[in-house]
Amino acid sequence: MVLGLLTVAVLADVLANDKPYYMRYRGKDYFPIFRGYLVKLGVGKWPPEILNVDYRDLGAERALFPPVPYRSDGVDLAAPFADPSLDHWLGTDKLGRDVMAGIIHGSRVSLSIGFVSVGISLVIGIVLGALAGFFGSWVDLVISRLFELMLAIPTFFLLITIAAVLPPSIFLTMTIIGLTSWVGIARFTRNEFLMIRNLDYVTAAIALGVSNRKIMFRHILPNALAPVMVSVVLGIAAAILVESSLSFLGIGVPADLVTWGSILNEARSNTFAWWLAVFPGVAIFVTVLAYYLVGEGLRDALDPRLRGSQG
Repeated sequence: MVLGLLTVAVLADVLANDKPYYMRYRGKDYFPIFRGYLVKLGVGKWPPEILNVDYRDLGAERALFPPVPYRSDGVDLAAPFADPSLDHWLGTDKLGRDVMAGIIHGSRVSLSIGFVSVGISLVIGIVLGALAGFFGSWVDLVISRLFELMLAIPTFFLLITIAAVLPPSIFLTMTIIGLTSWVGIARFTRNEFLMIRNLDYVTAAIALGVSNRKIMFRHILPNALAPVMVSVVLGIAAAILVESSLSFLGIGVPADLVTWGSILNEARSNTFAWWLAVFPGVAIFVTVLAYYLVGEGLRDALDPRLRGSQG
């Protein structure tokens, strides 16, 4: 399930797009989707005859479109709140935007926020947890008080406050979630460092004069990552939930960016359009459940105490 979600996120432009894979027009062959990538990279230009055109009404001799021939932000004011049908598999919203395309492209937003924010918290958590666990004494005392201070701050309300003050930005949302969700990773890292630093191979490395930095990050950290990885996977699921909640409230991301939470937000004021609540809700549920199951599986596989009890 996780690999499938990642595949959908990576191939979103190929799965849902109003441009065709291949098109023959006026005796010439075109590959608009792939041409679009070249244009974004700055190594190509759009031919004038297919620049800013509606490919479905172009009258091409042959055209091969993606399974969902719509963009997530493609507005069709002639088809607002269209029921699920062969034209729009999961219906449309109030602006006529295809819900299926919105869910496909929304997976890229949700997963990118999950991975980037957890990456930020992973760096902060590992560094602070390693310092606290390895040096102990007053260093551990100061960093542990910082842990308690961060836990005392209501993260979600802090996110709402910052998002209400600053302009909506997906990168700002990633950063805020990452800067406020590192405590769990840091505490796991600290506990593992406290346990490993007294083992014989660490004592031998200290006796040989190995630097503290090499001991921490080359000798101890690789053996302390197992429980940390469980926290990372669960953190991705938590970040997706936070982003969906912020989007549902209409803050944190730009208004023109379609996410799972923003589709749910439309369902709140248009209760007759049941598809706006059911399909993005199922997407959030399946994604979060999949990552939680992966986290639980990693914990069962990496925790020797659980392996012993299962045997």
